[in-house]
Amino acid sequence: MRKLLTGLAGAVALVASFTAPAAESWPPANKAIQVIVPGPGGGGTGDTIARLIAEQLSQKLKGNFIVENHAGANGNIGAGIAAEAPNDGSKLLFSWAGTLAVSPSLYKKLPFDPQKSFDAIGLIAEVPNILVVNNDLPVHNMAEFTDYVKKHPGVVNFGSTGNGSSMHLAGELYMGETSTNMVHVPYSAPSQATTNLISGEIQSMFQLIPGIVGQVKADKVRALGVMARERSSALPDVPTMAEQGYPQLLSSTWFALLAPKGTPADVIERGNKALNDILQDPEVKQKLAGMGASTLGGTPQDLDDLLASELKKWNKVVTDANIQVQ
Repeated sequence: MRKLLTGLAGAVALVASFTAPAAESWPPANKAIQVIVPGPGGGGTGDTIARLIAEQLSQKLKGNFIVENHAGANGNIGAGIAAEAPNDGSKLLFSWAGTLAVSPSLYKKLPFDPQKSFDAIGLIAEVPNILVVNNDLPVHNMAEFTDYVKKHPGVVNFGSTGNGSSMHLAGELYMGETSTNMVHVPYSAPSQATTNLISGEIQSMFQLIPGIVGQVKADKVRALGVMARERSSALPDVPTMAEQGYPQLLSSTWFALLAPKGTPADVIERGNKALNDILQDPEVKQKLAGMGASTLGGTPQDLDDLLASELKKWNKVVTDANIQVQ
């Protein structure tokens, strides 16, 4: 019996060695790791950060991490592909708040479940929304803006890049938390929204910092408040919402690295450690800051906790505002 048990134990160990790669053997020297990005290539903030992280992971782990873009349906197509990928560490998912935390509230059916389809590796960075207004609007801080909006219900409008976008949800969050009434004006082209903000055709935007930092610095628009816990290094003179008495007004696009559900724990652990080491590198921090992004990092549990909180938060915003997408 003892020999039989010993033989069985050896067989189990042998099978495990083929099905679950040890951390020391991951990433493999002869096989590229595909980092699925559920958006288009071509220099957008998400794609640029993904390529930076893939390059750094390649150097840190002595492997070959390559970005694979799968655009469409606000990131849902790419996330769905990642959810169906092998869970052997050969494919990872680089995704963001809109796809992981907002899509479940906007779409009745998705090809993935953000909590059940993936194992968290770690948070990477976040790009906060920032409230900017036309220079002719007679407001210079959040208190004045809120007072003005309350005195002109249904008159002040805010532009966004479409229903359910980060800019739209940030505006709905603001209205819900301050009991104000503004008019949402969706645009298909971000550049047109910015042009109309400068000209005064729309009065405000809850933009993402990289998309408006140049216009703020050139005094073409006025920045009132950053929707993050800390000021942005890209616009250090602009106070946060919390500094002005609105701590609940937090809205950002955060980026994270995940793996298909069931990926070996040692792969997750090694990936998390490498990711945190990378995010401590001053050069990486500087590159992210240049994109208006703040580094995050932390444990896989930190990502799981944030995702759970964000799913609940944005579901309430979407439901209360009755936001629908085509």
